[in-house]
Amino acid sequence: MLDEFREATRSWIAEHCPEGARGSGQIPFGSRRVNLEPDVADWLNAMVGKGWTVPTWPKEYGGAGLERAEYEILIDELKRAGARTPLTGRGVNYIGPTILEFGTDAQKAKWLPICARGEGAWAMGYSEPGAGSDLANLSMRAERDGDRYVLNGAKIWTSDATLCDYIFVLVRTSPEKPKHEGISLMLVDMHQPGVEVSPIQLISGASPFCETYFKDAIVPADDVIGGVDRGWTVGKRLLQFERSTHAGINISGSQGGRVESSRMPETVSRYVSKANGRLSDPAIRRWLTQFEMNAHAQRLTQRRAIEELNSRAPGFTSSAVKLTNALNIQFGDELLVAAMGHQGFRWDPETADQEELEALQKWLYQKSLTIAGGTKEVQLNIIAKRVLGLPD
Repeated sequence: MLDEFREATRSWIAEHCPEGARGSGQIPFGSRRVNLEPDVADWLNAMVGKGWTVPTWPKEYGGAGLERAEYEILIDELKRAGARTPLTGRGVNYIGPTILEFGTDAQKAKWLPICARGEGAWAMGYSEPGAGSDLANLSMRAERDGDRYVLNGAKIWTSDATLCDYIFVLVRTSPEKPKHEGISLMLVDMHQPGVEVSPIQLISGASPFCETYFKDAIVPADDVIGGVDRGWTVGKRLLQFERSTHAGINISGSQGGRVESSRMPETVSRYVSKANGRLSDPAIRRWLTQFEMNAHAQRLTQRRAIEELNSRAPGFTSSAVKLTNALNIQFGDELLVAAMGHQGFRWDPETADQEELEALQKWLYQKSLTIAGGTKEVQLNIIAKRVLGLPD
């Protein structure tokens, strides 16, 4: 049965995936503010028709209802064909699975097909200027006004918010309650008056990070996920989906298991001379060996975590895998810049080639990986308490 599914999947991908939707490149995430290339748009529409943008979701919500083994075959065949992931982002990987778990039937029917079809990109509204690692200290207010809520406040580090159509936000609905108990998770349409986005410039140049302001923005009361004042429980579960995506072990959306093999050796070898068939610089050689060992161990750990899952998203183990993945990516950035020598620090596009410029920009930008999605210190605390069971 699985052999038949594999053969049918391989044939369908070969027939329907356009050449322009194969290989590496920018993966679309469903923003109505971004025009897709024709081949990519055709590929997205084809996959939507199969339910393969969210293959493990129920069919009634835009998925294909695939079992675990079928899902893994689909991922294998997409990788085999070099087919780009047709849809990814916070809609299918963060808020979608959260709605599946906590949403009402009406909320599922309204929002999940939107996510599955890529009809709007999502931003994440958690951190605030005064509430980062201490998220429960958030102060953004949502006040009930008939059948709607009125939002006022600000969120920071709202990645890609300039391109997003919706944002899910944690807001304070009952300020008189203890801080963990008076929070709710709401879904906000960003195409309305009262929502303003301001990009945050980083040292690397371009930046996806933004600050988002809400002034009398409106949310229908029906768009509170998990119930009023239950946002802390719902929001923590969403963070597990987020961190599992960062860790490369997410199976709730469209990209779980798509871990690519390392190209670091061939890249480094273009900048470091060889002697007797190996890199002549012993320090770079040791560095590269350690990076490759770390990367291989990370892939094995990701695979083990995926196989051990008993639900649609991993639990607190995702924090450990997310952190080790971020640390090794940063380790590789340092390696590549060191191997390039002075060529790795060329900022002027007129003197640096594209690879050198991208290496420097990644080295700078990816310093944020141990902050985004929960800081290194927060992850270590979670690992100590929830994974290792150490006392507070």
